[in-house]
Parts: sequence; structure tokens; C-alpha cells
Amino acid sequence: MTKTITEDINVLSEETLITPNELKRTVPASNLAISTVSSSRLTIKRILSREDPRLFVIVGPCSIHDVEAALDYATRLKALAAEVSETLFLVMRVYFEKPRTTVGWKGFLNDPHMNDSFSISEGLHLGRKLLVDLAELGVPTSTEALDPVSPQYLQDLISWSAIGARTAESQTHREMASGLSSAVGFKNGTDGGLEVAINALNSVSAPHRFLGINHEGEVAVIHTRGNRHAHIVLRGGGGRPNYDSVSVSICEQHLKTADIPPNIMIDCSHANSSKDPALQKLVMNNVGNQIIEGNQSIIGLMVESNIGWGNQSIPPDPRDLQYGVSVTDACVDWPATEEMIRGLCEKVRHVLPGRTTQEKSPVIEQSA
Repeated sequence: MTKTITEDINVLSEETLITPNELKRTVPASNLAISTVSSSRLTIKRILSREDPRLFVIVGPCSIHDVEAALDYATRLKALAAEVSETLFLVMRVYFEKPRTTVGWKGFLNDPHMNDSFSISEGLHLGRKLLVDLAELGVPTSTEALDPVSPQYLQDLISWSAIGARTAESQTHREMASGLSSAVGFKNGTDGGLEVAINALNSVSAPHRFLGINHEGEVAVIHTRGNRHAHIVLRGGGGRPNYDSVSVSICEQHLKTADIPPNIMIDCSHANSSKDPALQKLVMNNVGNQIIEGNQSIIGLMVESNIGWGNQSIPPDPRDLQYGVSVTDACVDWPATEEMIRGLCEKVRHVLPGRTTQEKSPVIEQSA
């Protein structure tokens, strides 16, 4: 009698990964690294609750593909962060996973060698090691929480997380974000609409129960208390930007109607710059002007920046890659980054301390 097979018909193979706890024992976080993460999380939450008048700026490569270049960038960013620290709190973009509209390189965790070898186990080790090194350097980091499993391996080293425009509507990602220890930004939908992100903010602040993995890698029912430090990120969409004062005001009204704290981050890239890195500076200048003119809701910005300008395709031999140039979205280079950050700092440094205090967000967990 022939047995009919009904499962794993399209599965070729499987590989058992190291557990989150085993990875953390293999690549441990030092006390210095833990201190960087804890203090930077608390700083961001204080900015969101208006206890700290500064802006926080998520700045760095669209995606990480070269550990050496990432450390080089971080060293430069640390010096710039110290220079503007009284006005701006800089957090490095360390995006390891990239959502794809169809197919393409899925990021450093999935394919660290960029040759379709998909050495995910090695990607997790290398990614965690980089996060530890950055935290020990004193550089806080941010990432997009894309895969629902990877946070158990890496999120203890992340200071701010994003949920992207493609996944903001996903129940899985809303549930996951409700349990993240860092503040989290939800981007508006790819069509530029606000409804998806605002619904997500209502969802993520509530407790959830869902299937996930625990630190021993076992399938478990995860119970969360809800994330009270979630906010919206305006990134444009549908062929239109939404960083202008009218769009920001409309967003404020939607947040008010939904009884959500009016905390808005502006993404200077993506649809807000028509994916032209040169336009990111114009977006930042406009946002700075809005703050000078009395805006109270903008609490941060996001910039796609790298050592070199623009982007490049991944060649057949990754050794032929140009150093410090993005392999995903085009970025501004380091000189432009310094100019933009210093310009914003100079523009708003006298205004931020006098901004009207917003209605307080819920009490910050002191453990950050």
C-alpha cells in the first residue's frame, strides 16, 4: 500500500539552529555593553515622555553587509554623537534583515557571505558579535524587527526597534512588538496611509498571547504586557511625501482622535526623499524649520547614511564590492551626514529646551 504524504511536500531540508541562550553564552554581552543598551533605551523613553527635550536620530546604513565598515562608521558616529549630545541623541542603524517586495538579498543574518549560501547560523553569530562590539564602543543601535524568531537572539542588545511599512499591518509583528524591551516605531503603510500604523499602535500597547520560542529554543506561548513606548514613523508612500507641516498636523489629529501620545518620527529617506539620497537634507531642513516654528510632536528623525554615497549592486564576487557603499537603498555619504546632523543641531538647539511639555506618556519602566 502506498503511503500518501501530506506534509513538507515543498521542504527540501531543515537545519537545527543554536538556541538563543546558547548563542548568548557563546557571544556574551559584557557589563559595559549592557550599560550602553540600558541607558540608551531609557534616554529614548525619556525623550518620548518629554522628560528629555532632545531629539533622537536613527542614522546609519540602510543595511549592514560588512562588519569592518560598520565598525568604521560607528567610530565616526560616536565622535559626532559626542559633539551634538546636548541637542541630539544619535542611534546607529544596524539593520540585519531586509524585507523584499519580490526576491533579493534578505540581509546579513540570512546570507552573511552574500553568495546565496544562507549561512544563517553564522549570520546570527556575526550579527550578535557586531552588536556587542558596538555597545562596548558606547554606540546605541537600532534595527528592524522583521523575523519573529530572531529577536530572542539579538534584542537584548538593541536600543530602538522599527516595524516596517510592509509588516506594520501584520498581527504577528504587532504581537512580537508588544513584548520588545525597547521603544518601537511603526512606519505608515506603503500607500502613505496612517490607519495601519495607528491601528498597530493601539494593538502593540495592549497585552498579547501568541506562539513563539523561548530562550531555550522551545515553542512556547508568549505572554506580553504590551509596549507603552511605541510611536509612528512617517516615511511617505503612494508616490507622495508626508514630512511637511500639513501632513504632520493631520497625523497629530489622527493620533489625538485615537488617544495616542503625539510622538512622531520623520524618516528622511524612502518615499519622503523619493529614494534620492540628496533630498534627505531637504527633508531634515524642513523638519528643523517646523520645530523652530512651534511644532511639538516631532521627537526624532531617521537618516540612511553610509561612508560612501549612493548604492551598488552585489557583484558575482563580493570581494569586488566598493567599501562603505550600500547594497540596498542609496545613502548619503559621511561628509553629508556630518553636515546634516550639525546643521540640524545648530538650527534647533536653542528651541528644544523651551518646547511645550506634552501630555505625559505612561510611567517609564526604570529598568529600561
